[in-house]
Order: sequence, then C-alpha cells, then structure tokens
Amino acid sequence: MNAIAIGPLVLAADRFAAIAGIFAFLIAASLFARRFDAVAGRWSGVALLAGVVAARAGHVGLNWESFSQEPWRILALWQGGFQPLAGLVGVIVSALFFLRSIRSGVAMGLSLTIGLFVWSLVFQLTQATMGQPAPQFALQRLDGTSVSLADTGGRPAVINIWATWCPPCRREMPLLADAAERRAGDVAFFFVNLAEGEERIRSYLDGEGLRLENVLLDPGMAVPRHYNTIGVPVTLFLKPDGALSAIYTGEISPEALEANIRRVLR
Repeated sequence: MNAIAIGPLVLAADRFAAIAGIFAFLIAASLFARRFDAVAGRWSGVALLAGVVAARAGHVGLNWESFSQEPWRILALWQGGFQPLAGLVGVIVSALFFLRSIRSGVAMGLSLTIGLFVWSLVFQLTQATMGQPAPQFALQRLDGTSVSLADTGGRPAVINIWATWCPPCRREMPLLADAAERRAGDVAFFFVNLAEGEERIRSYLDGEGLRLENVLLDPGMAVPRHYNTIGVPVTLFLKPDGALSAIYTGEISPEALEANIRRVLR
C-alpha cells in the first residue's frame, strides 16, 4: 500500500500516518487538559506549530545546498521533507515554556507519547512491502518498440507513473527528465503513462520541450496493479536486481529523488 484514498483525496501513507498521529496528539492533549492541567490544551497548538517548523527547518538545513538554489521551495510543504528528530526537539522545547507543575508535565508527556505511538502504528500498518520483483511483461514505447521494466542492464531503475492531466506530474517532470539525462549511465528511467493516447502524450512532451526516453504506454494500468499503487504521480525505485526499494507518492522533491537514487546505487 503506497497511499490511502479518502473519497477523491489520495494521501501518501507516511503523510496519512503523520496526520493520524497529530489528531491523536491533539485529542489526547484536550482530554488530559481536563484531567490533569488546562495548560496542556493551550500547549498542544503551540507544540504542533513548533514541531512542524523545527522539522522543516531541520530538513532544509541538512539539504541547504539544494534549497539555496531555489529558496522558495522552503515553503513547498506539499513536496514533503521533514526531519523527525528536529521536530521532536521543537515540541520538547515548547513544552519547557509551558511546564508549570508535575501534573502539567504528565499531561504533556502522555499526549506526546500517544501521538507518537499512533503515528508509528499507522505508519507500520500502511507501509508497502519492499522487495517485490520487477514485472516481466513488456510495455510499448512511444516509438512503437517494446521494453520490459525488468530489462535494466543490471542497473537500478526509477519508474515514474504519471498522466498529462495530473498537475503534480507536470510540475515534477522537468526534475525527473533532468535526472534521467544526468544519470543515464548508471540508472534506468521509465516514464509509465496511464491510459492516455500517444497523440496526447506527444503533444504534452512537445509543448513542454521534454525529450524523454522510455516513455511507456500502460492502457490497462498493469504497472499500478503489479505494485498495488493508487494515485499519480507515483515514483518507484528498484535495486539492480529489480527488487523494489522504495515508493514515493505525490510530487517528488529533488532531495527525495537524489536520496532514493543514492540508496539504490549502493
């Protein structure tokens, strides 16, 4: 499982887990504020803000070389990118400012523990199974030839599942195209289009000035079925032996793309 569908909304599994943990934390803080100390209720909102800001700042700091090229992406929270340990430190520091007594400390500590437990539990329950082999079936390229996703020449592979009507797919495509060109010698890239006609795909690529190899047609959505994924865009990372290493749902950031590529190149 790579994502959770709630009506028309599709959330990546890790983000769904984070949201579940946050809701559990806020509810617990509200309940414990009544039982132990009202300060826990006032602290919870500040703690949430402090945690998010600290987690994002930690991620940006660790990847400053990349963010310094496009500082506006610091605010691109929809791309993901949070450093959990930095976020936890932010929450704990905020708690120190609200700590008034042992009772308030107990209320805040229990709230945080419950939130982290729910986050961890949901994360574990919704994670996709890694190690799945690459599919052996062949897909047709735009030029009419066929290729199997398992045919990587012993290289790791990146499989991007996309569609022209999908705004996040369109936003991330230049990044993926650049990575495919730079990594052509050591990583195979496949761009699997879902159930769209050749003319529409060519029109989009030409209009955006994109030159991609291995644009594959998947009219029957065989690749999502093989990997049990939902939604687009989805980016899969395969080891040299074809085993699935990671799944990223949603618009991928340069940091996440490079980190996962480095991981499959090890």
